[in-house]
Amino acid sequence: MLGFLKNPVVVTAEINVNLVVLTVMGLISRLWGLSYPRAVVFDEVYYGQFVSLYMKRIFFVDDSGPPFGHMLLALGGYLGGFDGNFLWNRIGAEYSMNVPVWSLRLLPALAGALCIPLAYQILVELQFSHCAALGGALLILLENSLITQSRFMLLESILIFFILLAVLSYLKFYNLQRHSSFSASWWVWLLLTGVACSCAVGVKYMGLFTYMLLLAIAGLHFWHMLGNQNLSNVSLLCHFLARGLALIIIPMAMYLSFFYVHLTLLYRSGPHDQIMTSAFQASLEGGLARITQGQPLEVAYGSQITLRNVLGKPMQCWLHSHTNTYPIRYENGRGSSHQQQVTCYPFKDVNNWWIVKDPGMQQLVVSNPPRPVRHGHIVQLVHGITTRYLNTHDVAAPLSPHSQEVSCYIDYNVSMPAQNLWRVEIVNRESDTDVWKTILSEVRFVHVNTSAVLKLSGASLPEWGYRQLEVVGEKLSKGYHQSMVWNVEEHRYGKSQEQKEREVELHSPTQMDISKNLSFMAKFTELQWKILTLKNEDTEHKYSSSALDWITMDTNIAYWLHPTSGAQIHLLGNVLTWASANVAAVIYVCLSLWYLVRRRRKIYDIPEDAWQLWVSAGEICVGGWAVNYLPFFLMEKTLFLYHYLPALTFQILLIPIVLQHLSDYLCRSLLPKTMFRALIVAWFSSVYLVYSTFSPVTYGEPSLSVAELKDLRWKDSWNILIRKQ
Repeated sequence: MLGFLKNPVVVTAEINVNLVVLTVMGLISRLWGLSYPRAVVFDEVYYGQFVSLYMKRIFFVDDSGPPFGHMLLALGGYLGGFDGNFLWNRIGAEYSMNVPVWSLRLLPALAGALCIPLAYQILVELQFSHCAALGGALLILLENSLITQSRFMLLESILIFFILLAVLSYLKFYNLQRHSSFSASWWVWLLLTGVACSCAVGVKYMGLFTYMLLLAIAGLHFWHMLGNQNLSNVSLLCHFLARGLALIIIPMAMYLSFFYVHLTLLYRSGPHDQIMTSAFQASLEGGLARITQGQPLEVAYGSQITLRNVLGKPMQCWLHSHTNTYPIRYENGRGSSHQQQVTCYPFKDVNNWWIVKDPGMQQLVVSNPPRPVRHGHIVQLVHGITTRYLNTHDVAAPLSPHSQEVSCYIDYNVSMPAQNLWRVEIVNRESDTDVWKTILSEVRFVHVNTSAVLKLSGASLPEWGYRQLEVVGEKLSKGYHQSMVWNVEEHRYGKSQEQKEREVELHSPTQMDISKNLSFMAKFTELQWKILTLKNEDTEHKYSSSALDWITMDTNIAYWLHPTSGAQIHLLGNVLTWASANVAAVIYVCLSLWYLVRRRRKIYDIPEDAWQLWVSAGEICVGGWAVNYLPFFLMEKTLFLYHYLPALTFQILLIPIVLQHLSDYLCRSLLPKTMFRALIVAWFSSVYLVYSTFSPVTYGEPSLSVAELKDLRWKDSWNILIRKQ
C-alpha cells in the first residue's frame, strides 16, 4: 500500500522569468521610499477624510463615485492600525506619528506595480511576441505619471489595475474558447472578468467605460458564434447564459455588496447624513436617531409633528411659522394678505411643531385609541405655538408671484375667510388605505379649495422674513417635484388640551420605542441616487485642464513642495512615451484605413490571421483609449490630467503592437529590419533617459536647484514651482 513512498514526490512548474523580473522591478519602482514625503500630497487631503470616517464608522457621501475604492484605502489604514485621528485640512501638512503613511499608500502602490506584469500578459494573449510584450511592460514601468499616481493614497492606479485585469481575464477566456469551452480554467477567467469589471466600476465610475467596451466585444464575439453551424442551439444557449451570469449578474451583485459593506461599516451619524432623508438619518446611530427614537409610528388626529421637506435643497429645512406677518406691501408695490408668515426653516426650533387636527372636532389631543390619518383624509394643520391654522388663498406669494401665498390665518374681520383644509396624499403608498407614518411616509398636502400643493420654492425671503426659505402653494397642473413632498420627522401624541400645558409638551422630548430601520435596498437606492445627483459646485482649480490639453501633455499638476528646499513632486508623464503613443495611434488608424480600402478591392497586403490579430489589438487598445478619453468632452466637471491615465495606458500598449507590425510586414528584408531594430533600441534608450531626467520630480528627491528646475520646464505651459530667492 505504501509503495508510492519509495519514489520522491516531484512537483514541476514553469516560471516565466520575464514576468518575475517585471514584477520585481515594478515593486521596486512603486514601493521604494513610499513613506516619503511624510506629508499630505495633493488629493490625499480629500481621500484621507474618508479613511478617517471609515476608521470612526461615521457615515459619509462622496459624489465622486462608489465606495469600493475608498474601502480599499481604508483597509490600508486598518492594517496599519490607523485610528482616524488626523485633521485633513491642507496639502503639505505634516503627518502626525499615529498616521501609518506607508500602510495607507501600500495598496495603490501594489496595484500600480502589478499593472506592469498585467500589461505584459495582455500583449502575449493578443498573440504578439514576448519581445513586444516585454517592451510594452517596460514602457508602463518607465512612465513617470503612472509612477507618481501609484505612490500616494489615490485611486487611479487601483482603477487601472482592475481595468487591465478585466481585459486580461477576458482575453484568456476568449483564447480558451476555441478548444476548452466550459472547462474549469474557462469558467475561472470568465468569472474573473466580471469580478474585475465590477471592482473597476466600484472604484470609480470611469471603470464603466472599459466594462461597456468588454461587453460590446463579448457581444460581437457571441454574434460570430451564432454563425458557427457546429454549435447546437443548446450549446449556444449555455454560452449565452454563462456570459450573462458572469458579465452582468455577478457584477451587479458585487456592486450591491460594495454598498452593503459600506453601509454596514458606517453605522454612525455624521455631518454628511444631513442630505439624506429623515428615514435614512433615523437608521444611523446617534444624530436624528437619538432624537426620534421611541416616536409613535402612525400619525393620528391630535399628533404633534415636524414636517421636513424631502428635497433637501438648497438646504434641509422644516415647515415653520412665527408671529411676524407678511408686509402689507412688498418693495415692488404688490400687496399681501398681511397674514402670519409660513416659511421653511433650516434649524430645529419649537416653531417647527404643528398639530394634526380633525376638521370636524375641536380637540387637539390624541384620542384613546388613536385615530390614524390615512391617504386621502382631510386635515387641518395648527401651528403649535401660535395655534393658527395653515392657510392659502388666491394671493400671490412674495417671491413667486405665479404661486399662492401660504400663511397662518389671522381673522382681521374682513372679506377673506379662512381656507385651511388640506388633503393628505401619501406619495409612496402601497395602497389607497395606507396610514400616514412617521419618517417613512412621503406626503403631499393638497389645498381643498384651490387644489394648490404645499411646496418649497427654495427662494430666500428678505430681511422681513429673516432670510428663511419661501413656502408657496403650487398648482398641481405644473407637475410633480420633490419640493412638494414632506415627511414627518419628529412626532408625539399630544395629550394637553390647554395651550400653556401644550407649549410645555412641545418643548419636551418624545417617548415610546418603535424601530424605523430601513431595508438595505431602500438605503442603497437612496444613497445611489444621492451619489448620482449630488453636485458639488465646480470651481476653477489652479491645475484643472481640458481634455485637449492631455494628449500633448500641455499641463501638469504640482502635487507637493518641500517647505524649505526645492524638492517637489509633479504629475508629469514621460514626454517621449506620450508622443510615441500618439504617433502609434495615428499609424494604426492610417494603416487600418489603408488595409480596409485595399481589402475592399480584393488586395490582401497581410495574411488573414495577421489581419485578425491587428483588428483584435485595435478593439482592445484603440477602443480602450477611445472609451476612456472621449467621454470627457461631454462632461461638465472639473478635469485634471490624472483623468487621462487609464486611456494613456491603453495607448501605450499600442506602441509595441505597431512596432512589431511594422517590423514584420513593412521591413521585409534583413537590412531594413536591422536598421529598424537599431532605431527601436535608440528610441528605448531615449525613453529611459527622459524617465531618469524627470525622476527627481516623480519621487520628490533629490532636491533640485533653481537652474535644474528651470531646465525641466520643457513646455511654457508647465508650472514648475521655483522659490523666490
